[in-house]
Amino acid sequence: MPTKIKTLLLDDDRQILILLSHLLEKQFPNIQVIGQAQTVEQSIELIDSLQPDLIFLDIEFPDGDGFKILDSVTHTKFQTIFISSHDQFAMKAFEYSALHYLKKPIDASEVSEALCRLSVNEDREIQKIPSIQHSNKEPKLIIPTTEGLDIIKIQDIKRCEASDVYTIFHMVDGTKYMASKSLNNYEKLLGDLHFFRIHSKHLINMRYIVQYIKGKGGYVVLAQGDELEVSVRKKMDFMNQLKDYARSLN
Repeated sequence: MPTKIKTLLLDDDRQILILLSHLLEKQFPNIQVIGQAQTVEQSIELIDSLQPDLIFLDIEFPDGDGFKILDSVTHTKFQTIFISSHDQFAMKAFEYSALHYLKKPIDASEVSEALCRLSVNEDREIQKIPSIQHSNKEPKLIIPTTEGLDIIKIQDIKRCEASDVYTIFHMVDGTKYMASKSLNNYEKLLGDLHFFRIHSKHLINMRYIVQYIKGKGGYVVLAQGDELEVSVRKKMDFMNQLKDYARSLN
């Protein structure tokens, strides 16, 4: 018989627990749900006492958050599928080596995709990385699309372009991704990672700047020749950020 994957369901929403439990029981016979919890304290106790292979973990609890749970447990040899109603926690979830990030309402096909990535033999231990800037892994970004989710390497993003309520990601290899979130959202997520918004339409990765052309606001030239306008009101902040970035490389 195949080895059962010992699984905990950790969410403060009772309906989510019922839905997940039913879905896993009916469609994924190799998953064995060994416990459920609805608070941070209960979750920590269950993880350490039952030592699961896999947890489905909500991020927001009445008495804390899912990251606190991961920071507090002594048993760490399990894989984590995060559950959330919001995209804003996705980047931090991947700092903790998330196997997958499920958006509520939960979709069976997304659960299936997440479990396809699971290898119980990996014996993967969660990574407790306090800041994505200091991660020794390549930080990634989950972007919601009209078809689902794409996962991209942050260092490979050359620039982000506003397109109405969407954002177009221009990758250094020429690939483009369209995310169903506004550029404001990604400005907040990437602002501490050497990205700067030079214009209402453009958020750039400063790693790929090759030239600044003077002008009223001026223009930035990126790798592969992208020439983008710097807005007048952003010019001073941009020049200061560029100097700070140059100093950080020394």
